[in-house]
Amino acid sequence: MTVLEHDIARPRWALPSLAALLFGTAGAYALDLNREQWGNSFYAAAVQAGSISWKAFLFGSSDAANSITVDKPPASLWIMELSVRTFGLNSWSLLLPQVLMAVLSVGIMYAIVARRFGYGAALIAGAVLAATPTFALMFRYDNPDALLTLTLLGAAWAMLRALEDGRTRWLVLTGAVVGLGFLTKQLQAFLVVPALAVAYAAFGPPKLGQRLLQLLASGAGVLVSAGWWVAIVQLVPAADRPWVGGSKTDSILDLTFGYNGLGRLTGNEHAGTAGSSAGDAAQAGGFGPGGHGPQTGITRMFAAAQGGQVSWLIPAALVLVVAGIVLRGRAPRQDFRRAWFVMWGLWLVGCSLVFSFMSGTFHSYYTIVVAPAIAAIVGAALRELWVRREKPAWRAVLVLASAITTATSFVFLTRTPEFLPWLRWVVLGVGVVVAVALVFRGSRSMSIALGAMAIAVALAGPVAYVADTVVTPHTGGGPSAGPAVASDQAAYRSGREGEDAERSTQFGSPSAPDSELTGLLEADPQKYSWAAATIGSNAAAVLQLATDDPVMPVGGFSGTDPSPTLDQFEADVAAGKIHYFIAGTGKTRPSAIGDWVAATFTPRTVGDYTVFDLSA
Repeated sequence: MTVLEHDIARPRWALPSLAALLFGTAGAYALDLNREQWGNSFYAAAVQAGSISWKAFLFGSSDAANSITVDKPPASLWIMELSVRTFGLNSWSLLLPQVLMAVLSVGIMYAIVARRFGYGAALIAGAVLAATPTFALMFRYDNPDALLTLTLLGAAWAMLRALEDGRTRWLVLTGAVVGLGFLTKQLQAFLVVPALAVAYAAFGPPKLGQRLLQLLASGAGVLVSAGWWVAIVQLVPAADRPWVGGSKTDSILDLTFGYNGLGRLTGNEHAGTAGSSAGDAAQAGGFGPGGHGPQTGITRMFAAAQGGQVSWLIPAALVLVVAGIVLRGRAPRQDFRRAWFVMWGLWLVGCSLVFSFMSGTFHSYYTIVVAPAIAAIVGAALRELWVRREKPAWRAVLVLASAITTATSFVFLTRTPEFLPWLRWVVLGVGVVVAVALVFRGSRSMSIALGAMAIAVALAGPVAYVADTVVTPHTGGGPSAGPAVASDQAAYRSGREGEDAERSTQFGSPSAPDSELTGLLEADPQKYSWAAATIGSNAAAVLQLATDDPVMPVGGFSGTDPSPTLDQFEADVAAGKIHYFIAGTGKTRPSAIGDWVAATFTPRTVGDYTVFDLSA
């Protein structure tokens, strides 16, 4: 058996089907991108800033005057900023790179499955990935999760090449791509590292000692790939760079291991700030800090908020990964296919357990990182079982996978009874018929027809959710795919236009300012470093995007970061660097700066806003 065994007899339909998959993904995901407007204005404002200032580009600043960064490293911003620098600032230039990364991700999934399991399995895996609702959501949005998913797929590709020939260069490349994932979303990129490391340590071709040294080289690749940017942030004097958003000590290490690290697991993301502890959250109804996640537990991935996002095929994938491992029997230690199922199985289970039990801020779209594992397992395992379908035991596994997927889809579709109400009954009816028919042997043509029907039933629900996701506008920081699901946090997680309305009392007005306020801010902005300042990055972002001028987000994303201090703000005002202070339409977090402005300057009403002229 050669490494590229599928090249021996490439079917005629292989290239046309791949083209249909990739062009179909591109066409569906690019459909009316303008509908998304700015998507997450928090990141869109940072893209606007980085398209104007190279310093903001390097550090990931929220504003071109570089007061504070976003609360993530800037790798995902870099791609969008280069697009905006080339084509100008609009929804298409902002979001089209995400769509192109979706096509590349599906293409990588197809390539790594086809390499060992053939074109049919690759087509199934690519279709499963493209039909994952949260995958479709994030690859039409400006959150960093799209690039994160692409980098993790790239790391998987490199590791699988290492499992084939044991060359150190593939291990180093794996680490380098994981490092790029770190520069996208920090420690979330490391969730898959145990799966990659265990797979190579257990099944890599060289001897154990060499395998361990190669894994150390892979770790060095991570350090070099991610460390250069971390070193720049740490070594550049604080006075010469923006504040590290999300940190309490202006340190990227604090951000890495605190707010974006252990804080996400423990719920202690903002230690020392009011209302930020897990206990405070529990008093508010048992949710994570700020109300960003339901109660933890083993069923979290199948709860109302997460189930329809990514979990349609998780039960079947768990059955299939066990079957895939058992199928390898007493194969040699370095058996590639066993390594495949172990790696992707650990990826799926490990990430799912972390998401299930993390007590900090949690959004349903975080689960996008398990989508590649589901697709890889389903595509490869179905192929392995299909060629053995004449044996009753393996045919029974196919029947079980089909039946459990039908049941899962029916449950998820029942949660949205007004969305295509007939679909769940069609899925249930056809699914039961297919599962029963698979029990019996049939002709080759009949078996192929049943297999195609089983796949169609399995993907019917996810595809419907993807279609709803594509035609529905999404805004804000907590979008979700598919139709709105009635749940205890549906207002926050609906992902529809205006979803941030419930959050306005905490984060300021989410809506674009009227022409009166915009005209005021655009008067002589070149005389000031910041046309205005306001509490919180979300409120600042909509003002900045409306005027195309820097707006200082006091306190960063949540308004609680110590940036700037009151003394620094007073100094900036005295130096004539800030023109206006915008109080917003709703109550914001308590702020010493806001109190000082209110006590020192005369307010005026401009539309729905309270405005203070700091140059008076």
